Amino acid sequence: MKIIKHDPLADVFYIVFNTEKVGHEACLVPSSDLVKNVLMVMQKAGFIGGFEQIEDGRGGKIRIELIGKVNYAKIIKPRFAVGVDSFEKWESRYLPAKSAGVIILSTPKGIMTHLEAKEQRIGGRLLGYIY
Repeated sequence: MKIIKHDPLADVFYIVFNTEKVGHEACLVPSSDLVKNVLMVMQKAGFIGGFEQIEDGRGGKIRIELIGKVNYAKIIKPRFAVGVDSFEKWESRYLPAKSAGVIILSTPKGIMTHLEAKEQRIGGRLLGYIY
């Protein structure tokens, strides 16, 4: 039976969370531009180590170094639109505490955390959260 993947970003969050949970130091995830941008945000926030693109002739994979900081990671579906003034509502819904973890969102200025979006006073669409 062939597994059909519909959401590569959801696969990435699932793989990173489960690989971290069992204690491995690295994992392979499918590659895309969205995945690379989200991984850069996760790396900047301190949840993963480095990552590298591995070409396999079929779209490629990304090898991620895990550093043991991911307690939970999940995708947000549907991708809700969030305004500048409503970040607190989403923080209380998805994060365990105000300063624990980040919500990752897509904005007109690129993919960033909710903290950066608050600082720049821009809204966007929710992609996922990690703590």
